[in-house]
Amino acid sequence: MTSSREKEDLMSTLAIIGSGNIGSAVARLTVAAGMNVVIANSRGPESLADLIAELSPLARAAEVDEAARVGDAVVLSIPLPAVRGLADGLLNDKIVLDTSNYYPSRDGRIAELDAGDVTTSELVRGWLGETRYVKAFNNILAHHIPLLARSQGAADRSALPIASDDAEAKLEAARIIDELGFDTVDAGSIADSWRFEPESAAYTRMYLADPATPDSELMSSVPGVTPADTVSSTLAAATPVDVSKRVF
Repeated sequence: MTSSREKEDLMSTLAIIGSGNIGSAVARLTVAAGMNVVIANSRGPESLADLIAELSPLARAAEVDEAARVGDAVVLSIPLPAVRGLADGLLNDKIVLDTSNYYPSRDGRIAELDAGDVTTSELVRGWLGETRYVKAFNNILAHHIPLLARSQGAADRSALPIASDDAEAKLEAARIIDELGFDTVDAGSIADSWRFEPESAAYTRMYLADPATPDSELMSSVPGVTPADTVSSTLAAATPVDVSKRVF
């Protein structure tokens, strides 16, 4: 009988650093796609027992450094201060799908972002160093991720924007996201990623069945199929946001 560790050697492995709502949602899609997933967080493997029990046998927990080492690609889904605290070189040469957003109420004020000198993606890529960086999964509500995922070739597939300065990494990220259940739209470079950051037209509400849903009901909102052409047109119509005025 093939052991779980031997299976991990035979199939691609996605590492997920961060076990919050987005990280856990992506982990569930990864297992549904028949891929191995290694999950890590700041609280240690023991804190992930319930999630791993749900996702076994294709999932296991690890320390952050091990997850980074064994993943063929890494989904990074942690708050900005935690990104800054990662060990230097931890993700060197890895394809990193970064879900980061700037929420001052959680992250504190960050002068470079408030000044508009860089996008969140540019700041994070600078912190991470020599990674093959792709911005993804940051503009969709966590509970919409499994509800909108569809098999390859499905007519009612939704799309996610991705941004990167690395063309090959962007292609690999698109392949991974395709396996997980979504089409992708090339949103340009990481300097362009503001188009699908918080408060932009392409952030979360684009995926609502009812765009007029009140903010107070977003966490229980019903998603609507959002195809690639809708994502493309919404990105194209986006206007810059004054991040310094963000309060959430």
